[in-house]
Amino acid sequence: MLPFHDITLEAAWPELFINHEGRYWEVPESISLDLSSLVSESGLRYRFGIHKNGGDPQPVNAINGETPSALMPGLCAKAAFSYEKSRDFWRQREKRKDSIVMTEQGPLWRPSYDIALSEPHAAISGIIGGFCEAWFGGLRGHNDGSSADAKRRNPFGADLFASACCTFQHGRFTKRYGDLTRVDARLNICLASALAKRVSNLSSSSANGENDPLSSPRLNLVFQQQVAGPIVFRVDSKFLLDSSGGIGGPHLEDFTYSLNYSLRLLQSGKVVAWYSPKRKEGMVELRLFEF
Repeated sequence: MLPFHDITLEAAWPELFINHEGRYWEVPESISLDLSSLVSESGLRYRFGIHKNGGDPQPVNAINGETPSALMPGLCAKAAFSYEKSRDFWRQREKRKDSIVMTEQGPLWRPSYDIALSEPHAAISGIIGGFCEAWFGGLRGHNDGSSADAKRRNPFGADLFASACCTFQHGRFTKRYGDLTRVDARLNICLASALAKRVSNLSSSSANGENDPLSSPRLNLVFQQQVAGPIVFRVDSKFLLDSSGGIGGPHLEDFTYSLNYSLRLLQSGKVVAWYSPKRKEGMVELRLFEF
């Protein structure tokens, strides 16, 4: 019906969301419908969506803190666009002969354990875009007559965002040992206006101590190393680049390590067993297709 587009419909009663601190919130009702374009050769991409929350969100494990405004009851219509550009410093394109191994019985077809990890390269990429959203309804008070959480959410919002990524990969992930080492580093700016306001207030000694959690840039680091055959050890870390509170340098927000067993028959499928010491939780997942 709509070529070169993805349509996603999700509904859950209840639904769990995780905030930037790695804490979970339970929303009694969550329904969303999204229409997004596929990545084009020009790098342009757009997305439209409608999201509805129902009921008062509750923190999991009795945590304290403000309710995220995006989880408050109401209907949200959102539109976003972005432009992505990437450049390779070098890349070894996969050729048919790279997947052929000579054995005593003759040539054997042995492709990469994961087609997404089949080309050694070093690259840099960047994304810049903007979004706008409008909230309808949900401005009702709590049982105690307070509507402080509702007032914190603006009925209309628009902003810019940006991201920069650098990737280095050694190996084609076809041999049994030592054929994959990969490092990814991504810097994300969620709200450009909030970051600009924060920077302008850094030199002010009387600046308000309450900051938007999305005003600070975030750095995501991913390290992957082949252990043996299709087994890969992976470490994901997320840092908040925040100098508030008189403490300079990045703050670790989340840290996850995992073992991935790639399923060659699925080309990019894998079984993932991961654990997060900071959140004290882990899971075993089957991912049929991942990039």
